[in-house]
Amino acid sequence: MFLLAVHPQWQVKAREEVLREFPDGDGGEAPSADVLGQLKLLHMVLLEASRLYPPFVYIQRRAATDVVLGGIKVPRGTVVSIPIAMLHRDKEVWGPDADEFNPMRFEHGAAKAAKDRKALLTFSMGPRVCTGQSFGIVEAQVAMAMILRKFSFSLSPKYVHKPKYLLSLTSKNGMPLIVKNLDG
Repeated sequence: MFLLAVHPQWQVKAREEVLREFPDGDGGEAPSADVLGQLKLLHMVLLEASRLYPPFVYIQRRAATDVVLGGIKVPRGTVVSIPIAMLHRDKEVWGPDADEFNPMRFEHGAAKAAKDRKALLTFSMGPRVCTGQSFGIVEAQVAMAMILRKFSFSLSPKYVHKPKYLLSLTSKNGMPLIVKNLDG
């Protein structure tokens, strides 16, 4: 919601898509799986939001065997930290606009959004991928679709952007939003 509040043009586009693909959602029911599959722009917005502000700023893995990473020998058993938040803003991987909100980078899917098809690590990857990945994405799509149908939102003028990096990424000062009911 933060990025859609900061970029109202994307909020409008996402809302238009939701209203077009989910016209009968006024009764408060959640969109079906078929409807969610049609919400391509909303999915791109969520991927880009999770790239810029991943829920976890780093993950750790223990080397199962001796390995060389970037010319550095890593002995078996060594714990390696992977700085997701930094990698997701790497200009060599994501391009010169890596720090900017650009959902269109996911127009052709996550595997083609960056120079490396495995660059998006929001839910990790491979055999240690988060088992809740699909559920988390669907849950976010449903929530955003239902919110966008009924409300518009903008940042409070009192908001000061101060991300707080611990294990997870939060806002040091909270996220004060001004929410308006679209029904009047």
